[in-house]
Amino acid sequence: MGKRILYFLLTNILVLLTISIIFTLIPGTWKYIGEDGQLQLGTLLIFSAIIGFTGSFISLSMSRWMAKRIMGVQIIEPNGRLTEQEKEVVEKVHRLARAAGLMHMPEVGIYQAKEVNAFATGPSKKRSLVAVSSGLLNEMDDDAIEGVIAHEVAHIANGDMVTMTLLQGIVNTFVVFLARIAAFIVSRFVKEELAPIIHFIAIIFFQLIFSVLGSLVVFAYSRHREFHADRGGADLAGKDKMKHALESLKLYSNRMREEETAIATLKINGTKKTSFFSTHPSLDERISRLK
Repeated sequence: MGKRILYFLLTNILVLLTISIIFTLIPGTWKYIGEDGQLQLGTLLIFSAIIGFTGSFISLSMSRWMAKRIMGVQIIEPNGRLTEQEKEVVEKVHRLARAAGLMHMPEVGIYQAKEVNAFATGPSKKRSLVAVSSGLLNEMDDDAIEGVIAHEVAHIANGDMVTMTLLQGIVNTFVVFLARIAAFIVSRFVKEELAPIIHFIAIIFFQLIFSVLGSLVVFAYSRHREFHADRGGADLAGKDKMKHALESLKLYSNRMREEETAIATLKINGTKKTSFFSTHPSLDERISRLK
């Protein structure tokens, strides 16, 4: 899930910035600075909410397409000629999806990577994707793989992407709102002829800064939802398989720590200690909660 959140956030920042620039450059669009030269906070808040939620929903609609392109996910066609490994992955995803009560089966894909990882994404339960890495299939045993897939299917069943989008919309609203207030204040300290240019540059600068700070809220929510997905995975695949999957990921993580100097923090296997920039809690905490 970590990569899904990372790409969603990066896409959101770029989309939000693009929309903001377009709205800023169009003359007379949502004029939130009154004729007296003062900010109209009510108008600015409405303006910010429209941009914020538009950006987050555009990012959501692009999430599945972005994941496929960036990760190089090869979609498995259930009715095509499949290898034994591909058949097993599709069978697990579809069986667990039916157990979760999903009316539409997620797309299933595999991407080539040594990392042990999997993610679920998509704008809705009807248009979702579950992708696993070749590293996961090669490193983990059958029960661990099923536990990991159950965890990702639980994210879809829980509607985590839509909930994340609504949260991101709220965060975006405050990002746009505060960025324009800060830009307005900065522009008051320069010459009048330079104020519009400085105001425009400051909007971009502060929006990027506040977007990064706002992502901490999204990361915190992501960590919270991981515990729910673990419980959902335990309900779907069985508590023993979910626990075995987490313990297998921990063993893999420990082995990688011995072979490498560092392990990326935005992967399904998480980190030894949870940080503010982690999308997942530590595996020790997740195993403890599941028990």
